[in-house]
Amino acid sequence: MNKDKSEIIFDVAQMLLQNNEERAKAIIVESYPHRVFETEKRTYSIIQKMEQFMRDGFIDRYTGQKLVNPGILKVLSVYFPDEFPFHPHWKMTETHIAYWELIPTIDHIYPIAKGGQDNKNNWVTTSMKNNSIKSNYTIDEIHWNLYPQGDIKNWDGLTDVFLNLVDNNKILLDDKYIKTWYDVSKMLFGTD
Repeated sequence: MNKDKSEIIFDVAQMLLQNNEERAKAIIVESYPHRVFETEKRTYSIIQKMEQFMRDGFIDRYTGQKLVNPGILKVLSVYFPDEFPFHPHWKMTETHIAYWELIPTIDHIYPIAKGGQDNKNNWVTTSMKNNSIKSNYTIDEIHWNLYPQGDIKNWDGLTDVFLNLVDNNKILLDDKYIKTWYDVSKMLFGTD
């Protein structure tokens, strides 16, 4: 029978109170060991990101919530800088919360920090907010479920709307962030 983790800490503390550091250490090693995994710096191209978001149908796989093409939020920030602010480093006090709640990112279902693989079979789309909340935990550890992939034909993350907004106001392409997402969206969605 596995002990509750707090019970393990209690047992360790009891051994320390009995001046038995060796037994305390052994309990940690046997019952609650620290695991170290080698990790590499991971960077994903914008194409890899968009392909993942499309594969998951712009759905947050941890909540089932709809997410949006990152470019559309920046368009709103260009039009409404005070009402829908953007900070280049997403400083929370200076960036609209929608950037955290609605922009998709890639997460690892089984965390790299716990030995998970960095490949498409372990990738999932989630919001920046939920990626931060999940951190290096497994979904079992935080009692989350994995929602099914969405269908890009039913929800494209407002990509078509984003492309139309930029096509109607090409000055928006002067913004590097918008241009980057516009170019990859055009390429992968195959629109003219």
